[in-house]
Amino acid sequence: MAIFPLSRPRDPQDKKLYDYIHNIFGFYPRNIALYRVAFTHKSMLGETIGRYHVSNERMEYLGDAVLSLAVADYLFHTYPTQAEGFLTEKRSRLVSRVSLNKLSQKLGFDAYIRHAPDMSSNARSVGGNAFEALMGAIYLDRGFEFAEHIIIERIIKVHVDMDEMVHTDVNFKSKLIEWSQKRRKKLEFRLLDEKGEAHRKEYHVQVFIEEQPYAEAVDRSIRGAEQLAAEKTYHTLTETEDQ
Repeated sequence: MAIFPLSRPRDPQDKKLYDYIHNIFGFYPRNIALYRVAFTHKSMLGETIGRYHVSNERMEYLGDAVLSLAVADYLFHTYPTQAEGFLTEKRSRLVSRVSLNKLSQKLGFDAYIRHAPDMSSNARSVGGNAFEALMGAIYLDRGFEFAEHIIIERIIKVHVDMDEMVHTDVNFKSKLIEWSQKRRKKLEFRLLDEKGEAHRKEYHVQVFIEEQPYAEAVDRSIRGAEQLAAEKTYHTLTETEDQ
């Protein structure tokens, strides 16, 4: 796989992004406009970059598919004896909004995401959305095999603790249900909102115990959002009890 510097862009912001991509992922973009789009939030609607709309939503849709396939293939070959349920659960954790938000923060995305002045780059899901959009940009710029290589070799193997993920019991919804039943407390997972078209829906779920609000989460499935909200709530409750 050839990874070599091409002609540097002239625009100062493009140069900054160009060098950032190389420093973090080990390659130079061929078409820097794709990467600008990937790091541009929909709050910047009204601008265009070349022939591309500024918002990274379309590229995010593409990157989601690229990321899911690359992760699915990696897990399938890494754990050849594991059942479908195991593989599905681990893939869901790897590509969840919480995981992608954490990865984007770890990789310093917030310094490169373009957004409206009245919106924080730390707003919900902004980093995770940009992460998916970046995978779409790499795919468009270099093809699937190259994107898959970056996802596995430069992201998962470097920034994800697979041993911890594999050996951690992640069914926090069941744990939370058990916790509430032992204490005879009413537990409810409420769907607060759902946004996006059919193929890009995001579900916003919040935990309520005895009508008191606890953690909330957003994910591409209701089940995923419930699991993430349950995990946050369970940790909060158990940490409080341990004090």
